[in-house]
Amino acid sequence: MGEVVGARRESVALPGPVLLVVAGYAAAVVAQGGFYTYGRVLSAVLVGAAVVLARPRPNPLVWLGGAFAVWALVRGLLGGDPVSGVPAVAAVGVFVGAALVVARADESQRAQLAAVVVGVGALLGASGWVAVAFRLPFWTTVAEGLLRASSTLTYPNAMAAVLATTAVLALALRPTPPLAVATFLVCTGVGATMSRAGVIALVAGLLVLCACSGVKKTLVAAAPPLLGAVVAVAALLPSLHVAREPRPVVAVAGLLAGAVVAVGLPRLGRWLAPVAAVLLAAGGVAAFRLADGLATRLSFSSPDRSGATGAALELVARSPLLGVGPGKGSFFFSAGNEDLRVMRFVHNEYLQVLVELGAVGLLLVLAVVVAVLAAVWRGRGTALWAGAAAAVVVVLVHSAFDFLWHVPVVLIIAGLCAGLGFPSTRDGSGKGAV
Repeated sequence: MGEVVGARRESVALPGPVLLVVAGYAAAVVAQGGFYTYGRVLSAVLVGAAVVLARPRPNPLVWLGGAFAVWALVRGLLGGDPVSGVPAVAAVGVFVGAALVVARADESQRAQLAAVVVGVGALLGASGWVAVAFRLPFWTTVAEGLLRASSTLTYPNAMAAVLATTAVLALALRPTPPLAVATFLVCTGVGATMSRAGVIALVAGLLVLCACSGVKKTLVAAAPPLLGAVVAVAALLPSLHVAREPRPVVAVAGLLAGAVVAVGLPRLGRWLAPVAAVLLAAGGVAAFRLADGLATRLSFSSPDRSGATGAALELVARSPLLGVGPGKGSFFFSAGNEDLRVMRFVHNEYLQVLVELGAVGLLLVLAVVVAVLAAVWRGRGTALWAGAAAAVVVVLVHSAFDFLWHVPVVLIIAGLCAGLGFPSTRDGSGKGAV
């Protein structure tokens, strides 16, 4: 009985404001990433309530984020539409708010919060795998004849960003069998999205982990879940083609085999490296044999994005300093012999900000990024810090390939991970920012 009581006393309870941030994140996950008005408002209200309860001290990150928000409103007013700047204000608000609230948590609370985030990511990855394996139309997106996992976010690339961010954070936690399975499901979800930018961002995050925690430690932690995911995704490939019959039995067998790999590899000791090499080679061969029709996913070519980028640069040339106004960027271009096409987003958030808010807006965004990275650097020294830093880099890299800052779920998890890497401000001794 004494041991049980002692265990209860050692349990970790997350503070109310942090729970509200988690609620805002969960709401955005369920509400199509928070992309539409109802999800955007709900997640913003929850994170805003968390900030009010936490009452974080003003610091350079707050001032810089506030300056960006003010500029978005002013630029909208100059264009005759002051309301158009509100989405940008909400975006920077949920990011900075989540970071500042989480920064007030102590070390044990941060570890608990990271575990919660990984658990949500595992559910998201598993639901994406199920949607592809069993052809669930409401959790998948058809693109170029392929079925891509999107789960409740309904956008595969946003799902990939969330899962890649979660994956590198998970690799910084103390390894346990349940965590191994969860991380495996997260990595499998990344593969099920077929997102090229997601894979690039994940690799960038792994490189940061190698720099912060050491190459050997990172490879030992990352190899089991990643190799398990290779096995599971290879078995899922036959079900990706919309024109073909799904192969759920093959997919389930691959998932189970991948889970065994993820849990069993760490127990092999000195045999880990050779077994991992064999599995990687076998997975590569299987993927090659089953990957016919996946050429568009294995290429960096994207005519639509190239056309939108060209159109965006033309708009920048017309108004380089002030931009065309928040929400006013529309990109018209011709794709080969097709008629004129239009895209609302240029799939590069840095360029999108430059188009809509000009050089002034982009400089403010870069100042916020520098403030975040400086604050994370000040919080260095723990294993969780390395995962948090890698997670922030994942979002920064992926943002150069997709319109992620328009999807609140990505901003909330980015802010949450940034806060995990900040110096703790719970006792008021830290600044939490630069």
